Amino acid sequence: MHREPDGHRAKKSLGQNFLQDDNICRKIVDALDIGPADRIIEIGPGQGALTRFIADAAPGRFTAVEKDDSLADLLEAGFPSVEVVRQDALKYPWAELTEAQPCKIVGNLPYNIGSKLIWDIVSTATGMERAVFMVQHEVALRLTAAPGGKAYGGLTAWVKNFCAPRYLFKVPPTVFRPRPKVDSAVVLFIPLPPDSRPEHPEKLSRLLKLLFQQRRKQISTILRKEWSAGTEQWFADQGLDPRLRPENLSPEQLRALSVVF
Repeated sequence: MHREPDGHRAKKSLGQNFLQDDNICRKIVDALDIGPADRIIEIGPGQGALTRFIADAAPGRFTAVEKDDSLADLLEAGFPSVEVVRQDALKYPWAELTEAQPCKIVGNLPYNIGSKLIWDIVSTATGMERAVFMVQHEVALRLTAAPGGKAYGGLTAWVKNFCAPRYLFKVPPTVFRPRPKVDSAVVLFIPLPPDSRPEHPEKLSRLLKLLFQQRRKQISTILRKEWSAGTEQWFADQGLDPRLRPENLSPEQLRALSVVF
């Protein structure tokens, strides 16, 4: 297990890979576009690589969510103005971040929870003004994929019904300690207007999980047990062949289908 100069051991169970490159840190914080009154939430600040640049740019409220108690201790000692919340980010009350509590969210997300965390945040944190996340490169490609490709899946369709994700840049393993075995990438998320978000997210979630667990099959085959006249009519109205595969429908089409199937 890799030991850093401060004595902290990177914990594989928590997916800890500490960013070491100041230029990349600056680029990530610049993409957050911090204003003087912004509230910032950083996920998994680790040893504070991003934290120190955010603290310099954010005179407003700044919260760091850190699960590792030893790292939380270091953060509290090194950044007394930062509110350190000792919590698993998957259990953080993202839904409490409403329009009344606007915020910007940033983080070098652990590979093992990145997709799940993004799924939850974009759909429940309605006060999110923008987010910048570093994730595994393969996940970044999935998040920003176009319909019809192999990278396009349930995560893509879900996120694009709440945000406009944009691939910013690739990050090599060499800038982390310990080094991961794969490339990372940084993705920007800009929320869609409230009237463009799903009215029935639970229906969309159910449909996406159903379809993309069997993505190589035709939609009519996957939904055979739940096929209805309404579903049949929807495909006819859209001029779409129900024998298409899930990856051939756009995020907007999948949302519309989720309401009628």
